[in-house]
Amino acid sequence: MIISGKNSVYEALVAGRTINKVMLDSAKMDDYSKKIVELCKKNHVRFDFVQRKTLDKVADHHQGVVAEIIDFCYCDVDEILSNKKPQGSFIVILDGVQDPHNFGSIIRVCECAGVDGIIIESRRSCAVNETVFKTSCGAINHMKIAKVGNINDQIKKLKEKGIWVFCAEADGEDIYNANLTGNIALVMGSEGFGVGALTRKLCDGTLSLPMFGKVNSLNVSTATSAMVYEVVRQRQNVAK
Repeated sequence: MIISGKNSVYEALVAGRTINKVMLDSAKMDDYSKKIVELCKKNHVRFDFVQRKTLDKVADHHQGVVAEIIDFCYCDVDEILSNKKPQGSFIVILDGVQDPHNFGSIIRVCECAGVDGIIIESRRSCAVNETVFKTSCGAINHMKIAKVGNINDQIKKLKEKGIWVFCAEADGEDIYNANLTGNIALVMGSEGFGVGALTRKLCDGTLSLPMFGKVNSLNVSTATSAMVYEVVRQRQNVAK
């Protein structure tokens, strides 16, 4: 897999991800590029100085830095649940999110908010690819992502483990009136169809963000940001 951009490559090196080689624009060695070279030396990663046209052939908008890494390694759900925190488990489940830019943005906000991990379905969801890597701005190197065969089966298992599962839809309970402390999983639906009907039935409740304008929906990554940080806000209030 090819990842590009100074921040994406730098964060992959910091996280210790397995990298086959790094290529840098020989005519564009700024301070950030020099930091990447130093990390390559420290991590014993091969690096080559090449002409810009070489980088242009393998990546767009590369900022003069490209890396070849092994494919993303997904984890098991149990590994996500092993993140024991005093506030309880905090998981985001994506039901058919297919746009890599949305997926990358969701990974970024989840990592910033301290989410334990993200669960996606193998058949209907966007997989981790180069665009996801870049859009996440390095957050993917610090986020556990599990790929499962059926999210409905996984929701049942999470509920058996004492995790409350809520989905996001337009006609649910106002999220600001819901109790989102303890073990929580949020299900976010696809860009075009939202949360599936059966998935919604399996959830413990449906939550909505209040809308005050003429447009009655948000992009899934924006909605995820708002909902995830409401969970964070409630947890902080409990901790005080």
